[in-house]
Amino acid sequence: MPRIPFHPPVATRLGRRLAPLVATRARGWFFVHVANPIDRVLIPATKGKFRMSLDMPSVLLNHRGAKTGLERTTPLIYFSDGDDIVLLGSNGGSPRHPAWYHNVSRNPDVTLSNGRFSGHCRGREADGDDRERLWRSACELYPGYTTYQRRAGSRRIPVMVFSSLE
Repeated sequence: MPRIPFHPPVATRLGRRLAPLVATRARGWFFVHVANPIDRVLIPATKGKFRMSLDMPSVLLNHRGAKTGLERTTPLIYFSDGDDIVLLGSNGGSPRHPAWYHNVSRNPDVTLSNGRFSGHCRGREADGDDRERLWRSACELYPGYTTYQRRAGSRRIPVMVFSSLE
């Protein structure tokens, strides 16, 4: 399998400047309900050169529905931790977990693609010190996650770790 070139958890200058704007409720809704459907088409069509997340690294998570068993695709911001890929179930700060989180919890074998490379992975939810370390890294990549966590209320945003099966 060709390795997906994953990025370290470092916020770009543009990402830091946009975080307060993107982390608003309206922008969170925009990215979940408008940008994601566009990225499902845009990322594969441009082999990952163009995406709605601008300079934030994003990946397409291909997963199986927990109830329906149907294939689903969800574009998400990611970073790497060694050989693992890390995704957050922020859902734009919604008090509910995103559907993909439930799907991966039930069916952890997924495919991740950046538009040029893809790979089969198995997901798990990080916990304890590992979760806290990865949460800090995620907030370094995108400071808006702290806003999302406040907005999510008592729901703890899940940190999901994906390891290659190949």
